Amino acid sequence: MGLTKTEIFTEEQNRLAGLLKAMAHPARIAILQQIIAAKSCICGDLVEELGLAQATISQHLKELKNAEIIQGTIEGVRVCYCINPETWKLLEKQFGAFMGAYKAETNCC
Repeated sequence: MGLTKTEIFTEEQNRLAGLLKAMAHPARIAILQQIIAAKSCICGDLVEELGLAQATISQHLKELKNAEIIQGTIEGVRVCYCINPETWKLLEKQFGAFMGAYKAETNCC
């Protein structure tokens, strides 16, 4: 049986692609920006801040949580979300290295 597409890439390439895919929606970027700006866990404030339906926000939070970009804790009847520092550090390291690898050439097309 042949290789699947992901098997021909390194574990690091697959992990970075998965993280970026999970972030690749403007609502998810906005959610992450709100969590970062709050400098603490967010507990249900996102509907008012972003103007999206609760169900929509919940779906985006689920995708970010499944990718382990955010983590959630239950506080009473609410779930509070914050950045997962381990995944964020990994993302910063891998994506930073990827972006930093390119050095502009003055004589390139």
